[in-house]
Amino acid sequence: MKFSHSLTAAAAIIAAGCGSGNGPDHASMLITPEGILAHTRTLSSDEFEGRAPGTEGETKSVEYLAGQFRSLGLEPGNPDGSYFQRAPLAGITSSVTGSIRAGSRTIALNPLQDFVGVSRPLQPSNEVANSDIVFVGYGVVAPEYQWDDYKGLDVRGKTLLMLINDPPTPDEKLFKGKAMTYYGRWTYKYEIASEKGAAAAIIIHETGPAGYPFEVVTGSWGRENFDLQAGDGNKARVKVESWISLDKAKELLAASGHDFDTLKQQAVSRDFRPVVIGAKATLRAVNKIRSVDSRNVIARLPGSDPTLRDQYVVYSAHWDHLGRDPNLQGDQIFNGALDNASGAAGLLELAKAFAALDPRPKRTILFLSVTAEEKGLLGARYYAAHPLYPLARTAANINMDGVNQWGRTRDIVVVGRGQSTLEDTLEQAARQRGRTLKDDPEPEKGFYFRSDHFEFAKLGVPALYTDSGEEYLDKPAGFAEKRRSEYTANDYHKVSDEVKPDWDLTGAAEDLRLLFDVGYRVAEDPKMPEWKPGSEFKAVREASLQR
Repeated sequence: MKFSHSLTAAAAIIAAGCGSGNGPDHASMLITPEGILAHTRTLSSDEFEGRAPGTEGETKSVEYLAGQFRSLGLEPGNPDGSYFQRAPLAGITSSVTGSIRAGSRTIALNPLQDFVGVSRPLQPSNEVANSDIVFVGYGVVAPEYQWDDYKGLDVRGKTLLMLINDPPTPDEKLFKGKAMTYYGRWTYKYEIASEKGAAAAIIIHETGPAGYPFEVVTGSWGRENFDLQAGDGNKARVKVESWISLDKAKELLAASGHDFDTLKQQAVSRDFRPVVIGAKATLRAVNKIRSVDSRNVIARLPGSDPTLRDQYVVYSAHWDHLGRDPNLQGDQIFNGALDNASGAAGLLELAKAFAALDPRPKRTILFLSVTAEEKGLLGARYYAAHPLYPLARTAANINMDGVNQWGRTRDIVVVGRGQSTLEDTLEQAARQRGRTLKDDPEPEKGFYFRSDHFEFAKLGVPALYTDSGEEYLDKPAGFAEKRRSEYTANDYHKVSDEVKPDWDLTGAAEDLRLLFDVGYRVAEDPKMPEWKPGSEFKAVREASLQR
């Protein structure tokens, strides 16, 4: 690998900065490819057993991160004097069986073949009996778009059948055109079903709109799933959250006298009204439940300005991955080198740079490595629900989930571009370093809603999430798309996600220096970042600041 900065050079920078002041330009150069690689190798080694929550791999991971923060001289981030925040999780292994009565037919649902479900209310069994099925289109209630798929229909006790993604309307002002909004995510659809008092929710899977094949769903949902240990035992959640294959959905609709394509076309209009399809669902879930005490890791660098030190810039990256699968032949460990040992490594490199600053930034900087991202952003969700520092005084969240392992780029991708003024700050920083911003090449996949920053965004904190650039130096056109596709096909959530001999982390170091620039500028600016007009999170932030 062609590294632009050696460990010797980094040591020289540290020595030069000691006792003589160390400004941001100087400190940012402490972020090196070698440093990223060293931490990534450690965290993704077999010794860490794939970093699953509630395992020995978790213990080693969180102790390693805390030890690194301690060695940098960063303070414990928890006001109780520790580097940890307890995140109580519930492991749920659901066996969901059932059938649908449509007309004179009883249609069997075949688990892990054409149907898969999870039951999140924390009790041994949950049942839905003879529940009327209602097709609710895309299941969206979006006041800012004057869109309501429910039209006031009482769906309490009903089973909701809905489509994945946003309504693909011809009006690009609705639902951000090609880019997915949160209304398109499966998590939202189950949340709104619970709010409406439904008994169960079934999402019809389509590979294009979902962004992944049905096998990805069955692979994730057919094993132990996790949730937070809610005080009410998740009693407010629908009894069954599930997916059904497209072919099976067409079968049950046809048996009820309906045509899938016709219903889907109707659902694209604001005028769509829910359709009681004349079928009844009977579902039974048997749960195995276990408690898992997991931990977020947090360190802090106190701010230097008396008027701003009680405001916070949070850098985040999840430390967890999928652990090990003893049922596999050969390699059983999901090392998760890129996803997300590399992001946790980047967090440590940023912490190193900030710790070297003299004087310190005006606002306090927090370094948060969260658990259970792979289980549904649960560590970040727990922090957002139980923040150690008030979210209304949290100026920004800057999140990392995988770094650029293929070399230097002229650009950097902004996932979900158009959300907040943090992107303007990034653009200014990039321009000074001779780089540009690029839109997400796959906005329809909704990546902005699939990593930890989203739990901050949902509660109003402006959040920035970047990805590797598209324009690689000295690489042919299409190189980025080719490598991204190869990673998704060959390594994503597979045991093969390991450090590769051809990794070149020079681009990762440059990306992290940009994120350092953004956080430093936010920490120094008396004005806090804001959501841009049209963001679905703007109203939440404004309301929180008025309390």
